[in-house]
Amino acid sequence: MIKFFLWITKLFANDGIVEEEIKKSRFICHLKRISSEEEGREYIAQIKKEHHKANHSCSAMIVGDDGQIKRSSDDGEPSGTAGVPMLTVLEKQGLTNVVAVVTRYFGGIKLGAGGLIRAYSGSVAHAIEEIGRVEVKELTGLTVELTYSQYQVFSNFLEKEGLQEFDTTFLSDVSTTLFVEESEIKRLGQELTEFYQGKVNYEKSGKKIVEIPI
Repeated sequence: MIKFFLWITKLFANDGIVEEEIKKSRFICHLKRISSEEEGREYIAQIKKEHHKANHSCSAMIVGDDGQIKRSSDDGEPSGTAGVPMLTVLEKQGLTNVVAVVTRYFGGIKLGAGGLIRAYSGSVAHAIEEIGRVEVKELTGLTVELTYSQYQVFSNFLEKEGLQEFDTTFLSDVSTTLFVEESEIKRLGQELTEFYQGKVNYEKSGKKIVEIPI
């Protein structure tokens, strides 16, 4: 299986919202990909406006290619019980250029400091698990030309190599592109040749920023 070593950044797979109930309180986690601290602050303000009747909308964000900007807010919860635990989850997941906002509608049962920490951090962790993460990288393309019968078993090759196809077109034959590290191009070509017993055409193509599920 091909391993990817050079990474640019890790992000949520998509923006999304995941809700759960903990001891009658509603915890609604909003996850968003962002490109600046200002965009993150605008998103937090938007969520607070949408949920103005909620008791709290706590937040955490990490911005910058190296994750150099980190912000968190407890939004009225006891100090250290919400924003920082949320931020810690983002850090442990290796994420950057992301913001998480957890809105809480109080259900009448107090959770205590430990319970709040578990609830807010757990809400973010659960949402990330549901939505997924991607690694964003600049990789080199290998364009493969296949007959339709060859393409029918192509998924077996992709599964073996841990790859996904891009820019697939269906004309008289099937053309599709795989993206890997530059150093893997030669080996991948050899694997394709072996898989199709020498009856396959491929050529190196340009570089592309791609998102790889992790």
